[in-house]
Amino acid sequence: MPQPTTISDCMHAKPLTVNLDANLVEAIEIIFEYKLTGLTVTDDSGQAVGILSELDCIKAVLAAVYNEGDPERSLVRDVMCTDLVTCKPSDSIVEVAQSMLESRQRRRPVIENGKLVGQVSSSNVLWALMEHSRRKMFNRGR
Repeated sequence: MPQPTTISDCMHAKPLTVNLDANLVEAIEIIFEYKLTGLTVTDDSGQAVGILSELDCIKAVLAAVYNEGDPERSLVRDVMCTDLVTCKPSDSIVEVAQSMLESRQRRRPVIENGKLVGQVSSSNVLWALMEHSRRKMFNRGR
């Protein structure tokens, strides 16, 4: 197995996404079913336009409950984060990890030539950094 050094080495190709006009409860069901911490939000053309995190969902459901609203009437577009930070498959894992720490965002859509080609999460990056560390230690032991 080659030493992971770029996002392409640890990203999920063809990630699960949710449309910005989807019902919030449907998005939450996807998050639960696939044990995700969030989803990339896309528009009708498949372009990444935001991120929907578990925390965004909690905030929206709490707001609905406290305001006597109905979470079933909420749309993803109303609660998603539109401050979209992306990366490319060729980006350095270390640089993306540093960016994630600075922004406190746990996932990045991976964009190439304007198209969504994957998603990388903090757990993917952590795995890649650990693999890098293990290989470095193994090579020193030789």
